[in-house]
Amino acid sequence: MSIVEDAASARPAPQPSRPVDRTALARWIQRQQGQAEAPWLHREVARRMAERLVLFKVAPNVVIDWWAGPGGSAPALARALPRARVIEVVPEGTGTRGGPPAAGGPWWSAAGWRRKPSAVQDADLAAGAGQLVWANMMLHAVADPSAVMRRWREVLAVDGYLMFSTLGPGTLASLRNVYREAGWGPPHAPYTDMHDLGDMLVEAGLADPVMDQEHLRLTWATPEALLAELRTLGVNADPSRHRGLRTRRWRERLLGALREQARVSGTGDGRIALDFELVYGHAFKPAPRVRMAAETRLPLDEMRRMVRSARKADPSAGA
Repeated sequence: MSIVEDAASARPAPQPSRPVDRTALARWIQRQQGQAEAPWLHREVARRMAERLVLFKVAPNVVIDWWAGPGGSAPALARALPRARVIEVVPEGTGTRGGPPAAGGPWWSAAGWRRKPSAVQDADLAAGAGQLVWANMMLHAVADPSAVMRRWREVLAVDGYLMFSTLGPGTLASLRNVYREAGWGPPHAPYTDMHDLGDMLVEAGLADPVMDQEHLRLTWATPEALLAELRTLGVNADPSRHRGLRTRRWRERLLGALREQARVSGTGDGRIALDFELVYGHAFKPAPRVRMAAETRLPLDEMRRMVRSARKADPSAGA
C-alpha cells in the first residue's frame, strides 16, 4: 500500500441524520475488538491528530481515550503527553480485562487480555473525569453521533477539551461509483458532513467547535489487497445493502471492476486508488450557565468551579 496526498475537496449535500443498521455495527465492533492491532489508517490519523495538541496551552492531566483499542492512539498519546494518565474506554458490551465478558462471549479472548487493567466502559466513567476526551476514527462507527457527543460533554471537566477524527462523505467515492454502475446498491452507510458534526457539537453543549478536513489517496497493487484492508476499516451497515451472501461470481465481477477503474482513472502505474476524507474536530466544555430564578440553589463545588473559571477569564475579577 502507498499513500498520496490529495488537497482537492468538495462539500456534498448535508446529512443531518445517519441511517444505519445498528445490529451490523454492533457485530463489526465486536469483530474489530479482536483484531491484533488497530488499522494502519487509524494509527496514521492518530499520529496526525497528536501533532495538533501543540495548539492547546494547557496539557491535560487525565486523557480519556474513547474506543482506545480500535483507535490505535496509545503510541501517539504516549509521545505527545508522556505525563498524562490515560483512561482507555472500550465500546459498550465488549467487556474489559478483569470484568465480565460480552454477553454470549468466551470467558477469555486475546483481545480482552491485551487491554490494560485501567480500561473501562463508558458507563463506568464519572462526570468530569478528564481534561481531554480523545476519540480517534470511531465516530463513523456509531449510530447516533449526537448522543456520543453529549456523553463526551458529561465526562469532560469544565474547560476541558475534546479532540476527535472521523471519516467524511468524500471517503470511497470511486467505490460508490463502481457499485452504482453495477446496480449493487451502496457499499457502506453514509458518512456525516463535517459542518453537520459541528452543529451537533453545539447542540451537545460544547463550545467553540473547530472543524477541518484533509484528503488522502491510498493505493494498492491488487484489488484483493484493497478489499483485505477495507475489511479492517469497517463494515457495510447501510440499511439498503444486499442482505444475502455474495457469490464467487459476484466477487470476480467486483475485482474486475476495480481493475478497470485502475486502468481508466488510476495512478498511471497500474495501482488501484481510493480517496479518504479525514475530518478533525475539537471543542471545549464551558462553565455551566445558571438560570436565575427568585431562588436559585447551587452545590458548593459547582460555585467554586464557576468562580475559578471566571478568574481565569478575567484575572482582575478577584482583585
